[in-house]
Amino acid sequence: MSAPSLVPAGASPHAIRLACRSGAFAGLTSGIAAGYVQGNIVILPRDWADDFLRFCQRNPKPCPLIAVGDPGDPAFEELGLDLDIRTDLPAYRIYDHGKLVAEVPDIIAHWRKDFVAFVIGCSYSFEEALGAAGLGIRHVECGSIVPMYRTNLACRPAGRLSGKMVVSMRPFTPAHAIRAIEITSCFAAVHGAPVHLGAPEAIGIADLSAPAFGDPVPLRPGEIPVFWACGYTPQTVIEHAAPPLAITHAPGRLLVTDLLNARLGAT
Repeated sequence: MSAPSLVPAGASPHAIRLACRSGAFAGLTSGIAAGYVQGNIVILPRDWADDFLRFCQRNPKPCPLIAVGDPGDPAFEELGLDLDIRTDLPAYRIYDHGKLVAEVPDIIAHWRKDFVAFVIGCSYSFEEALGAAGLGIRHVECGSIVPMYRTNLACRPAGRLSGKMVVSMRPFTPAHAIRAIEITSCFAAVHGAPVHLGAPEAIGIADLSAPAFGDPVPLRPGEIPVFWACGYTPQTVIEHAAPPLAITHAPGRLLVTDLLNARLGAT
Protein backbone atom coordinates (compact mmCIF):
# COMPACT_ATOMS: atom_id res chain seq x y z
CA MET A 1 0.00 0.00 0.00
CA SER A 2 1.28 3.44 -0.86
CA ALA A 3 -0.99 5.52 1.36
CA PRO A 4 0.69 7.75 3.98
CA SER A 5 1.41 6.04 7.27
CA LEU A 6 0.97 9.05 9.52
CA VAL A 7 -1.95 11.05 10.85
CA PRO A 8 -1.77 14.53 12.39
CA ALA A 9 -0.74 14.60 16.03
CA GLY A 10 -3.78 14.78 18.27
CA ALA A 11 -6.21 13.64 15.57
CA SER A 12 -9.53 12.47 16.99
CA PRO A 13 -10.65 8.85 16.61
CA HIS A 14 -13.32 10.01 14.16
CA ALA A 15 -10.73 11.87 12.08
CA ILE A 16 -8.50 8.78 12.05
CA ARG A 17 -11.38 6.59 10.87
CA LEU A 18 -12.21 9.08 8.12
CA ALA A 19 -8.55 9.06 7.05
CA CYS A 20 -8.70 5.26 6.81
CA ARG A 21 -11.95 5.49 4.87
CA SER A 22 -10.52 7.92 2.32
CA GLY A 23 -7.29 5.96 1.94
CA ALA A 24 -5.20 8.76 3.44
CA PHE A 25 -4.03 6.53 6.31
CA ALA A 26 -2.89 2.92 6.02
CA GLY A 27 -0.29 2.81 8.78
CA LEU A 28 0.15 1.22 12.18
CA THR A 29 -2.29 2.39 14.86
CA SER A 30 0.02 1.75 17.81
CA GLY A 31 0.84 5.04 19.51
CA ILE A 32 -1.97 7.09 17.93
CA ALA A 33 -5.30 8.24 19.43
CA ALA A 34 -3.91 8.34 22.96
CA GLY A 35 -6.58 7.60 25.53
CA TYR A 36 -8.92 5.73 23.19
CA VAL A 37 -9.72 2.04 22.86
CA GLN A 38 -8.53 0.19 19.78
CA GLY A 39 -10.01 -3.13 18.72
CA ASN A 40 -9.09 -6.23 16.79
CA ILE A 41 -11.84 -7.31 14.40
CA VAL A 42 -13.15 -10.63 13.16
CA ILE A 43 -15.95 -10.86 10.60
CA LEU A 44 -17.63 -14.19 9.87
CA PRO A 45 -20.74 -15.50 8.12
CA ARG A 46 -23.73 -15.77 10.44
CA ASP A 47 -23.63 -19.56 10.52
CA TRP A 48 -20.15 -19.37 12.07
CA ALA A 49 -20.87 -16.44 14.38
CA ASP A 50 -22.44 -18.45 17.22
CA ASP A 51 -19.39 -20.71 17.43
CA PHE A 52 -17.09 -17.70 17.49
CA LEU A 53 -19.16 -15.93 20.15
CA ARG A 54 -18.94 -19.01 22.38
CA PHE A 55 -15.22 -19.31 21.66
CA CYS A 56 -14.71 -15.74 22.89
CA GLN A 57 -16.84 -16.34 25.97
CA ARG A 58 -14.80 -19.44 26.83
CA ASN A 59 -11.45 -17.73 26.15
CA PRO A 60 -11.74 -14.18 27.50
CA LYS A 61 -7.98 -13.69 27.93
CA PRO A 62 -7.07 -13.86 24.23
CA CYS A 63 -10.55 -12.87 22.98
CA PRO A 64 -12.04 -10.18 25.25
CA LEU A 65 -15.20 -9.08 23.46
CA ILE A 66 -15.96 -5.36 23.30
CA ALA A 67 -18.87 -5.43 20.84
CA VAL A 68 -20.77 -7.69 18.46
CA GLY A 69 -22.58 -6.33 15.41
CA ASP A 70 -25.96 -7.26 14.01
CA PRO A 71 -25.96 -9.48 10.89
CA GLY A 72 -25.28 -7.39 7.79
CA ASP A 73 -24.91 -4.14 9.74
CA PRO A 74 -21.49 -2.43 9.42
CA ALA A 75 -22.32 0.29 11.98
CA PHE A 76 -21.28 0.22 15.65
CA GLU A 77 -22.95 3.27 17.17
CA GLU A 78 -21.80 2.25 20.64
CA LEU A 79 -18.17 2.40 19.52
CA GLY A 80 -18.00 5.60 17.54
CA LEU A 81 -19.57 8.40 15.57
CA ASP A 82 -20.35 7.39 11.98
CA LEU A 83 -18.30 4.20 12.37
CA ASP A 84 -18.29 1.82 9.39
CA ILE A 85 -16.54 -1.49 10.03
CA ARG A 86 -16.08 -1.97 6.25
CA THR A 87 -13.87 1.08 5.70
CA ASP A 88 -12.58 2.50 8.95
CA LEU A 89 -9.47 0.38 9.57
CA PRO A 90 -6.13 0.99 7.82
CA ALA A 91 -6.10 -2.51 6.30
CA TYR A 92 -7.99 -5.81 6.33
CA ARG A 93 -7.07 -9.44 5.68
CA ILE A 94 -9.33 -11.86 3.84
CA TYR A 95 -9.26 -15.63 4.43
CA ASP A 96 -10.72 -18.21 2.05
CA HIS A 97 -11.16 -21.58 3.80
CA GLY A 98 -8.48 -20.61 6.29
CA LYS A 99 -5.98 -19.37 3.70
CA LEU A 100 -4.92 -15.73 3.63
CA VAL A 101 -5.75 -14.60 0.09
CA ALA A 102 -5.66 -10.80 0.20
CA GLU A 103 -4.87 -7.69 2.19
CA VAL A 104 -7.09 -4.77 1.19
CA PRO A 105 -7.76 -1.16 2.28
CA ASP A 106 -11.52 -1.71 2.65
CA ILE A 107 -14.04 -4.53 2.38
CA ILE A 108 -16.93 -2.82 0.63
CA ALA A 109 -16.71 -5.25 -2.30
CA HIS A 110 -16.55 -8.25 0.04
CA TRP A 111 -19.37 -7.33 2.44
CA ARG A 112 -22.34 -9.68 2.74
CA LYS A 113 -25.75 -9.41 4.37
CA ASP A 114 -25.01 -12.42 6.57
CA PHE A 115 -21.74 -11.07 7.98
CA VAL A 116 -21.42 -10.60 11.75
CA ALA A 117 -18.58 -8.39 12.98
CA PHE A 118 -16.83 -8.82 16.32
CA VAL A 119 -14.62 -6.22 18.00
CA ILE A 120 -12.10 -7.64 20.47
CA GLY A 121 -10.08 -5.73 23.05
CA CYS A 122 -6.44 -4.92 22.34
CA SER A 123 -3.36 -4.55 24.51
CA TYR A 124 -2.84 -1.02 23.18
CA SER A 125 -5.28 0.06 25.89
CA PHE A 126 -3.13 -1.17 28.75
CA GLU A 127 0.05 0.00 27.01
CA GLU A 128 -1.10 3.56 27.61
CA ALA A 129 -1.28 2.82 31.34
CA LEU A 130 2.16 1.18 31.25
CA GLY A 131 3.62 4.22 29.54
CA ALA A 132 1.98 6.56 32.04
CA ALA A 133 3.73 4.59 34.80
CA GLY A 134 7.10 5.15 33.14
CA LEU A 135 7.44 1.67 31.68
CA GLY A 136 8.87 1.83 28.18
CA ILE A 137 7.06 -0.14 25.45
CA ARG A 138 9.83 -1.52 23.24
CA HIS A 139 7.91 -1.98 19.99
CA VAL A 140 6.51 1.55 20.28
CA GLU A 141 10.03 2.86 20.82
CA CYS A 142 11.16 0.90 17.75
CA GLY A 143 8.20 2.01 15.62
CA SER A 144 7.33 -1.61 14.90
CA ILE A 145 4.53 -4.14 15.43
CA VAL A 146 4.49 -5.94 18.78
CA PRO A 147 6.10 -9.40 18.49
CA MET A 148 3.55 -12.22 18.65
CA TYR A 149 4.20 -15.93 19.09
CA ARG A 150 2.32 -19.19 18.73
CA THR A 151 2.32 -21.19 21.96
CA ASN A 152 1.42 -24.62 23.31
CA LEU A 153 -1.31 -23.10 25.51
CA ALA A 154 -4.60 -24.66 24.45
CA CYS A 155 -7.76 -22.57 24.15
CA ARG A 156 -11.11 -24.04 25.15
CA PRO A 157 -12.85 -25.23 21.99
CA ALA A 158 -16.31 -24.11 20.90
CA GLY A 159 -18.10 -25.96 18.14
CA ARG A 160 -15.89 -25.95 15.06
CA LEU A 161 -13.34 -23.58 16.59
CA SER A 162 -10.25 -24.67 18.51
CA GLY A 163 -6.56 -23.90 18.66
CA LYS A 164 -3.61 -22.65 20.67
CA MET A 165 -3.18 -19.21 22.19
CA VAL A 166 -1.08 -16.53 20.54
CA VAL A 167 0.80 -14.24 22.92
CA SER A 168 2.38 -10.82 22.57
CA MET A 169 5.69 -10.04 24.27
CA ARG A 170 7.16 -6.96 25.93
CA PRO A 171 10.55 -7.01 27.66
CA PHE A 172 10.98 -5.53 31.12
CA THR A 173 13.39 -5.68 34.02
CA PRO A 174 12.05 -7.92 36.81
CA ALA A 175 11.03 -4.90 38.89
CA HIS A 176 9.20 -3.33 35.95
CA ALA A 177 7.62 -6.70 35.11
CA ILE A 178 6.06 -6.81 38.56
CA ARG A 179 4.71 -3.30 38.09
CA ALA A 180 3.39 -4.25 34.64
CA ILE A 181 1.54 -7.21 36.15
CA GLU A 182 -0.04 -4.94 38.76
CA ILE A 183 -1.16 -2.42 36.14
CA THR A 184 -2.50 -4.81 33.51
CA SER A 185 -4.37 -6.87 36.11
CA CYS A 186 -6.80 -3.94 36.18
CA PHE A 187 -7.54 -4.31 32.46
CA ALA A 188 -9.45 -7.59 32.25
CA ALA A 189 -11.45 -6.18 29.32
CA VAL A 190 -8.25 -6.00 27.25
CA HIS A 191 -6.34 -9.22 28.06
CA GLY A 192 -5.57 -8.41 31.70
CA ALA A 193 -2.46 -9.72 33.46
CA PRO A 194 0.27 -11.65 31.62
CA VAL A 195 -0.13 -15.37 31.07
CA HIS A 196 3.61 -16.09 31.40
CA LEU A 197 6.96 -14.44 32.04
CA GLY A 198 10.49 -15.62 31.38
CA ALA A 199 11.33 -19.11 30.06
CA PRO A 200 9.67 -18.82 26.63
CA GLU A 201 10.40 -22.48 25.91
CA ALA A 202 7.98 -23.45 28.69
CA ILE A 203 5.08 -22.25 26.53
CA GLY A 204 6.44 -23.59 23.26
CA ILE A 205 8.40 -20.58 21.99
CA ALA A 206 11.75 -21.70 20.62
CA ASP A 207 13.20 -18.40 19.39
CA LEU A 208 12.24 -14.90 20.55
CA SER A 209 14.01 -13.42 17.54
CA ALA A 210 11.55 -15.14 15.20
CA PRO A 211 7.99 -14.13 16.13
CA ALA A 212 5.18 -15.75 14.17
CA PHE A 213 3.63 -12.31 13.63
CA GLY A 214 4.81 -8.75 14.12
CA ASP A 215 8.44 -7.75 14.48
CA PRO A 216 11.23 -8.89 16.82
CA VAL A 217 12.40 -6.45 19.47
CA PRO A 218 15.68 -6.53 21.42
CA LEU A 219 15.96 -7.74 24.98
CA ARG A 220 18.49 -5.63 26.85
CA PRO A 221 20.75 -6.92 29.64
CA GLY A 222 18.77 -7.66 32.80
CA GLU A 223 15.41 -7.88 31.02
CA ILE A 224 12.99 -10.78 30.83
CA PRO A 225 10.23 -11.42 28.29
CA VAL A 226 6.69 -10.91 29.57
CA PHE A 227 3.84 -12.52 27.63
CA TRP A 228 0.20 -11.46 27.36
CA ALA A 229 -2.69 -13.27 25.68
CA CYS A 230 -3.09 -11.75 22.25
CA GLY A 231 -6.05 -10.80 20.06
CA TYR A 232 -4.29 -12.39 17.10
CA THR A 233 -5.41 -15.76 18.48
CA PRO A 234 -8.67 -15.70 16.44
CA GLN A 235 -6.74 -15.46 13.17
CA THR A 236 -4.90 -18.69 13.93
CA VAL A 237 -8.14 -20.35 15.02
CA ILE A 238 -9.76 -19.28 11.75
CA GLU A 239 -6.82 -20.70 9.80
CA HIS A 240 -7.32 -24.02 11.58
CA ALA A 241 -11.14 -24.16 11.34
CA ALA A 242 -11.15 -22.93 7.70
CA PRO A 243 -14.56 -21.24 7.39
CA PRO A 244 -15.45 -20.49 3.76
CA LEU A 245 -14.81 -16.77 4.27
CA ALA A 246 -13.47 -14.66 7.13
CA ILE A 247 -12.12 -11.13 7.45
CA THR A 248 -9.82 -9.68 10.12
CA HIS A 249 -7.73 -6.58 10.66
CA ALA A 250 -4.19 -6.56 9.28
CA PRO A 251 -1.51 -6.91 11.99
CA GLY A 252 -0.91 -3.65 13.83
CA ARG A 253 -3.74 -1.89 11.99
CA LEU A 254 -6.71 -1.81 14.32
CA LEU A 255 -10.07 -0.11 14.68
CA VAL A 256 -9.80 3.16 16.61
CA THR A 257 -12.99 3.73 18.64
CA ASP A 258 -14.45 6.64 20.58
CA LEU A 259 -14.37 4.65 23.83
CA LEU A 260 -11.96 5.85 26.51
CA ASN A 261 -9.31 3.44 27.82
CA ALA A 262 -10.10 4.69 31.30
CA ARG A 263 -13.49 2.95 31.06
CA LEU A 264 -11.81 -0.43 30.68
CA GLY A 265 -9.51 -0.24 33.68
CA ALA A 266 -10.68 -1.26 37.15
CA THR A 267 -9.17 0.29 40.22
